[in-house]
Amino acid sequence: MNKAIYPGSFDPITYGHMDIIKRCSKIYDKLIVGVIKDNNKKNFLFDDMERRMMIESSLNNYPNVEVKVFNSLLVDFAVQEESKIIIRGLRALSDFEYEFQMALMNRKLNDNISTLFMMPHEKFTHISSSLLKEVIALGGDVKDYAPESIIKKVKDRI
Repeated sequence: MNKAIYPGSFDPITYGHMDIIKRCSKIYDKLIVGVIKDNNKKNFLFDDMERRMMIESSLNNYPNVEVKVFNSLLVDFAVQEESKIIIRGLRALSDFEYEFQMALMNRKLNDNISTLFMMPHEKFTHISSSLLKEVIALGGDVKDYAPESIIKKVKDRI
């Protein structure tokens, strides 16, 4: 089976994330969206189960996409899920250095797993979950960047 993993914090999911998920669902037989469990490095607005449920509710038309929470090295999660492909989104050049370092470390940890980079549609390249939350908190209109249900959850939480 042709299977890939698309990991991230997804706090919250945006249309940029969804664009990559939708396109990957057409390329791979199975796509696992890996939600990183809460850790002390990031201050998540939503816990891992809330993020998982928001993703699932946003992607209910994709039967070959499954959302799972993980709390391990990404390459270990990939082995557990029997995937040799990790998908990483690149929005802008500023993402590249960090993603490049992570891809090289993952290759060092497990040379059988490859990282593939995918860019979202250009209309989403400037948006991140952090920026989305900031604009919502300041009362801005973000309807072009996330589903209304997600925006409502962020507003309620903030």
